[in-house]
Amino acid sequence: MRATVDDSRRTRLTTYVVLGVIFLILSGVALLTFRSARSDAQARAKADQYIAELTANGLRTPTQEQIVRVLGDDGGALCDDPSAGLRRAVLYGTLTNGAGGPGARPVIADNNVLKGQLLAIKVYCPEQLEDFAEVANDLKYADVARG
Repeated sequence: MRATVDDSRRTRLTTYVVLGVIFLILSGVALLTFRSARSDAQARAKADQYIAELTANGLRTPTQEQIVRVLGDDGGALCDDPSAGLRRAVLYGTLTNGAGGPGARPVIADNNVLKGQLLAIKVYCPEQLEDFAEVANDLKYADVARG
């Protein structure tokens, strides 16, 4: 069997096409990795800022990794309209005596109960802070928790 000029040209063309496709795939992977790394750096910076806010207000702080996993770089579900009706109902539902069914009663919450959430909103979605602060200010607080 003899190799002709067309076979050599076809082989070169196939090689160039395969190498081009591999290059495009690797470029796409590199771009996604870069965006992910940049997003991760932003998430870590915001987590550090949130930890500093918590510490400045005398509250316990979770680890940076926990905050990054839960809130990411944009606040996650926390910033998805935190003062909307359903989220407000969930908040009110958590501020109860813990009984189920007809025994559930609202309680007077401790002064610090919403401080962490307000600080998280301040760091991750400051445009939502004023609306959520109105919801938080409507609640009755007292110094009821010890420790």
